[in-house]
Amino acid sequence: MNAIDVRSILKKFGDFTAVNGISFVVEKGEIFGLLGPNGAGKSTLIRMLTTLLPPTGGTALINGFDVTTHADDVRRSIGVIPQAMTSDLELSVEENLIIFAKLYGVPREKRTRLITDLLEAVELTQWRHKPVKMLSGGMRRRVEIARGLVHEPRVFFLDEPTTGLDPRGRLRMWDVIRDQVREGTTLLLTTQYLEEADALADSIAVVDHGRIIARGTADELKAQVGGERIEVVVRHADDLRRAVAMLAPDGGSTCDRHTRRVTVAARGGAQELVEVVRRLGEAGIEVDDVGLRRPTLDDVFLSLTGHAAEEPGDDEDVEPDEELAA
Repeated sequence: MNAIDVRSILKKFGDFTAVNGISFVVEKGEIFGLLGPNGAGKSTLIRMLTTLLPPTGGTALINGFDVTTHADDVRRSIGVIPQAMTSDLELSVEENLIIFAKLYGVPREKRTRLITDLLEAVELTQWRHKPVKMLSGGMRRRVEIARGLVHEPRVFFLDEPTTGLDPRGRLRMWDVIRDQVREGTTLLLTTQYLEEADALADSIAVVDHGRIIARGTADELKAQVGGERIEVVVRHADDLRRAVAMLAPDGGSTCDRHTRRVTVAARGGAQELVEVVRRLGEAGIEVDDVGLRRPTLDDVFLSLTGHAAEEPGDDEDVEPDEELAA
């Protein structure tokens, strides 16, 4: 039995289709990354899988339980970290975790040990008895993660789990996520930190306009984009046109005037990079930076959706349907 089995799931709000017949399977103990720009349908999909929204069509099984007909069983077996903060600000960190543990029927003797271990894992032990309102945004995010794990869920849904964390905090959360998988938990992760999916996910699905448009491992998705690239940042924006004509006379380049960056496919590796530098120098085109790099998940986004992923920290991933449903 798979941990998550989604079958042609559909969600409509009036004439607007938020999720359009998505299907996928997540095996037990797997980290599944769900990537897509704002409004792609990710959050709506998560809300259906966690029983907060009924599907318009299709269905999904979580731990073998149908999200529509056995919603209570689904809820008992999952943990959820939504985008929005939901901890009680007036209660202490520990009190927030205790309430959740009691709601899920965690025995008292086990509850104390679990909470201690989780607070240590998210580095909040010294804040244990402090009200959540005294914590920074990043620390509150860590409370949310600890609270979602307090009943040891078999499947854990993380919707943008490291939003608001500094780089060190994000790396620590990656360790917590990996620890949960080692203990047998299955994770479904949505994120716009593309390096996060690259580092964590065993398998990735790219969602756009309510559909899955690509799926595979990070390496498989990158392979779809092609091989290595040469990136050149010219000093003067007026030289961009000449640089493009020189580096890619037959087309096939990308050009960003704002960053003065030209990117072309590299077929000759490091030797071609040397040749590019020589030719630019002979043409009198000054360069601030030049390098050879492999495709990233940013390239995958650009190739598949026609635009880059939004920067983390922009508006939350709120689908148009969520406003309609309000």
